[in-house]
Parts: sequence; C-alpha cells; structure tokens
Amino acid sequence: MKKIISTLLNRDLSILSFNERVLSLAQREDYPLLERLRFLCIVASNLDEFFEVRMAPQLEALENGINNSHINAEIYESISQKAHGLVKTQYHIFENELMPALEKQGVSLVSSHLRTPEQKKWVARYFQTDVKPLLLPIALDPSHPFPQVANKALHFIVQLENKTKSSPSIAIVRVPRVLPRVTKLPSRLNKKQQCFVSLTSIIRAYLPDLFHGAKIINFSQFRVTRNSDLDVEDDVSNLRKALREELAFRPYGEPVRLEVTIDCNDELSNFLLKQFDLPISALYKVNGPVNLGRLIQLPDLATDAKLAFPTFTPAWPKALSANKSIFAQLKKRDILIHQPFESFEAVIQLLQEAVYDPDVLAIHQTIYRAGSDARILNLLQEAVQRGKEVLVVVELKARFDEEANINWAEALESIGAQVVYGIVGLKTHAKMMLIMRREGRSITRYAHVSTGNYNPKTAKLYTDLSMLTSDLTMTRELEHLFRHLTSELPLPKMRKLLAAPFTLHSTMLRYINAAGNAASRGLSASIMIKTNSLTDETLVMALMKAAKKGASIDLIVRSACILPPGAKDLQNRIRVRSIVGRFLEHSRAFYFETDGKVKLWLASADWMTRNMLKRVEIAWPITDEAMQKRVVDECFTPYLNDNIDAWALKNDGSYQLVSQLQAEQGISTNAISAQTLLLQKDR
Repeated sequence: MKKIISTLLNRDLSILSFNERVLSLAQREDYPLLERLRFLCIVASNLDEFFEVRMAPQLEALENGINNSHINAEIYESISQKAHGLVKTQYHIFENELMPALEKQGVSLVSSHLRTPEQKKWVARYFQTDVKPLLLPIALDPSHPFPQVANKALHFIVQLENKTKSSPSIAIVRVPRVLPRVTKLPSRLNKKQQCFVSLTSIIRAYLPDLFHGAKIINFSQFRVTRNSDLDVEDDVSNLRKALREELAFRPYGEPVRLEVTIDCNDELSNFLLKQFDLPISALYKVNGPVNLGRLIQLPDLATDAKLAFPTFTPAWPKALSANKSIFAQLKKRDILIHQPFESFEAVIQLLQEAVYDPDVLAIHQTIYRAGSDARILNLLQEAVQRGKEVLVVVELKARFDEEANINWAEALESIGAQVVYGIVGLKTHAKMMLIMRREGRSITRYAHVSTGNYNPKTAKLYTDLSMLTSDLTMTRELEHLFRHLTSELPLPKMRKLLAAPFTLHSTMLRYINAAGNAASRGLSASIMIKTNSLTDETLVMALMKAAKKGASIDLIVRSACILPPGAKDLQNRIRVRSIVGRFLEHSRAFYFETDGKVKLWLASADWMTRNMLKRVEIAWPITDEAMQKRVVDECFTPYLNDNIDAWALKNDGSYQLVSQLQAEQGISTNAISAQTLLLQKDR
C-alpha cells in the first residue's frame, strides 16, 4: 500500500496540481479581471517557492542517480514536464486572455512599439533620470568574470558585435530591485486609459544607450532560481545568530531553474545553462516578461473598482459585544471566530484589553508568521513597559519569515520581554495566547487558540477558526504547554488538548480505527477532515483501511493529497475535494461520528508527517453542541455541497471541477459556492 501512495500521488506533483487549480482562477469569467491577474501572479510566486524549496533534492536525484520512492530521476522528469506545462499555460493566459481583456476595459501595459510619441518622450526622460544611473553593464572578459547572480534577481544578457574584437562579446546588466517593476504613466498622456509600463520594457527599449560603439546582436531577460532551504542545526549555541549568518548566503544557493524570454537564442541560453551548471530541462523559455509575480503591483495600482472584488469588511463576531469587556464575556461562554468572514480585530481587542488592564499579570504568546502589521508587537512591548510578564515563543525557522521573526525577537528582548525559540529539533507551529489575570485572591486564565497565524493581513485573506475561552482545564493545559516550551520539562497528561508530537497523531489514528471498527459492526461511522495537506502515509493508510470496513469518509484537502481514491476495495467510500476560491482555505477541522457520538477538533496542524511528528502543534475539542453544529454548518456542509469552487480528486490522481463531473453525469443542481454563502451569511 505504501508503494501505491508514494508512486501514484507524489507530494511534489500534488503541489503543482494545486497550482494548476489556482491558475484556473485566472480564467474564471465570473471573477473581475484585475483579480484574475492577481491569481496569475500568485501562481508565479508559488512556483518560485516550489523551486526554491522542492527542486534541489529532485535535481540532485537526476544528477547523482538517487532512487527512492519520493525522489528519483523519473519523478524529476514528471515534475519538470508538469512545471513546463503549467508555465506555458500561465503565459498563454497572460498574453492572450488577460492583457487583451484588460486593454478593452481601459487598463494597458504598453510595450515600446505601441507607445505614443508623448509616452515615448516621458519614458525616455524617466529612463535617463531614474533608471540609467542605476544600470552598470558588466562586459565579460578575463578581468570581469561572470558575476554572482542572486536568487530571483532579474538580469539582461546582451550579445555584442564589437568592431575592436574578432568575435561577439557578452555583457550582463542587472535590473535594479529598488525601482518599481510597474510604473503608471501620467493621466495626461493617456486617452481614457490607465496606461502602465514595465521596468523591463523600458530597459529593453534603451539598451543601445548602454553600449555606445557596439552593435547588439541578441539579448534576453534571465533569472535564476536557487535552493533557498536554510541548513542550520538546531543544537548550535546561538540559533538566532546562526540563522542571521545563514540568511546572508540564502540568495546564493545551488541553482535549480533558469528563466529566459522565448526569443533568447540557443547560444545565449546554453551559455547561461553552462554558467549555472543546469540541465536543459531546467530551462524555461517564457513568452512574456520574466517573473510575472512582480506584476502583482499592477492590480494594486489600477483604480477601476469594477475590475476588482467589491470591498469586503469582516463582520464583528455576533456572539461578542464590542463595547463590553471580553474577559467578562468569556466568563459566560466560549467565543468562536470564523475568519475572514468574522473579524480578527476581536483578537487584537482581547490583547489590547489585557495590555491596559492593571489586573493582568502575564501574557504568553507564540509567533510563527506575524507579517508586517506591527500592532501585536507594539502591544506586547507596551505590556512589558507596563510591568507585565511577557513571554513570546518565536519560531525563528518559519520558512521565508526568518528575518522578520528574528527582528521581532530582538525588538522584544531589547525591552525586557522573555523570548524563547521553542524546543530543539521541533518547529513551534501552535497558535496560542494565554493571559493570566488576578481576580480576587486567585488567578484566572484566558486564552486564544487558532488554526491560523497572528497575522492581521492574512486574517483577511485566509479562512481560519479562532476560539476565545476561559475554560479552566484548557487554559491550565495551555500553561503546561508553554512551560514545556520554555523548560522542556515533561508534559503532564492532558484531558482536553492534543499536542504534537505527543498525542495528536496517535489520537487521530485511534479515532480513524474506531470509525472503521464501528462500521464493520454495522454501526454508523463517518469521518470529515478539512486540512491544507494530507501527506502522512500512516494516516492515509488508516483512512483507506477504515473505508474498506465501511466508514464514510469526506476529505476537504486544499493542496497536496497523496491518497489514491481509486485504490481497490474503497468502493467510493472516500471522497476527496479541493476548494480553490477567492480566499485561501486554511482552517483545520477533524470530525468523527460513530454510532451517533461526535468528536470534533480544531487544530493548528495539517495531516502531514512534519506537523504530526516534527512540530509542536495543538488541537482542541469542540464539545458544545451548538458550536459543533456551527463548525459543521460552516466548515463542512457548504464545502461538501460546493459545485463552483470545488475540484474532485479522480481515480487517476488528477482533479476535475465538480460542476463538470455533475454535467457529465447529467446531474442538475443549483450553483453553490461555500465562500460566497459564508460571505452572505447573516451574522
């Protein structure tokens, strides 16, 4: 069975498949054009991260003959073929669908040959005053070797015919990162249009200005993607210092991909491949600007409201009064918050109330990805200055957020907060905040736990579930977990919380097996799981075993899923779907029903081996029947009925829109989008 899982749905191929589904949003005719362009750019950024993180081991397998079930030359070729197809589709959508449609709606990315004389004059002046002073061509010769090219830095390679030399020469021009990649032309130069120019098109138009006395034979944009996975041992004496040193070298990891424009000749592309020691399969010739991800500036600069989603303002949680003390309200009941449909500002308000309440003695919080919004950092600093005990567990190794998290840690430490970095060998991925408040002669604990990060920006873009509570058992167990993170003392047995890497994995296995055993005895048994990824083989095999015994299983897995639904004897008892829509599905909920008895958890963890066994995670139970019903009504039922944003995983490992499957089967249903229903829900 392990072989079936590993070979049919490889994790890396599954991630690329998810990006194909995201790319489909760029073709959704019911989506505004600027939002479609935004999704196209998001896919470009996702692909960057995929190559930075996933491709180095696969490329090594190709070069060194490594052969195991997850990494080998055959899988590399499959990944490469799928990635090339994805990029080709991406540029076809950009060049042939989105940009022509946007131009008809008055938004144009104006290339050099289409600019009016007035626009050319403005661009020429902009080049001379703002761009040219920052361009320093490097002519390659014995005293000027090929320059060190940083990860994802955009360059031009230029082939020159020089009268003083017998053979063509080559020069490299780096595109400055300090300049905006897209610039809006002044409105006086446009006729009822919003006109934009890209930085690369400006440089391309005026390349001859940089090479007086030489004739340009050929040129191309190029960009190299490098392995960016940091290699820092957890047992170094100063993890923060070691990470800072390692971050300095991240831009110069091993090359894994080379991008050039489609008109780059073989001589130049082969020269670049040789410089970066890459195989031909790592070369991506693109029909358009290299690095579509940077064009995400265009939707932000354009001002036509009809081309973007209507402004959405999250509702204040209905169960929570904005004008009363949150502490007082939590004494009466727990509060569930469903983001982004309900506002993350309630969490900010809880922290703010804690900071300014003189009876609050201590605040403990984990930080994984906090983003650029400084309000939480500022509040924690204010708490320190007001004499409260502030403990922050900062995960320094949160990929691509390392530098931001180091800055957080240093800012808090500098004013006296206690900052720790979790447990050696484990990332701290749990999202939790604990507040201790003196009430009479005792200390009362209040807590916030969440499936998502303490990031106010992504809280408006990701679906997540938060809970505010003063539950005596749960808050005491959170205190135990914080103490474990600071001291590594053994965790006492916990009655409510499940924690990885201790009890979460085994408990999920136990409940999967219980459902299967109940079904084999003729009892009702169903499992519903909502997670971002399902790649843990032990959990996958347990689900398949339970399905074979008769349990009904519905899996809502946004991204990577290695479960083969068409495996023998499953009899369609496992249904897998992926929801890809306006918001990024990020909430994790685990539902088990056996013989009418329900167990429901919300969690910070995905069903991946790294989350279950290599990270500190939490899952907490939802025991209140009304709250259970709400989670089912908002996180499972609408998503399982969705036929707009939903994709079904087919027996061959590919995905198909549920609406297309229903049409093929002659099923006529009303159009349902779970995210749209939740946006319209009366709160």
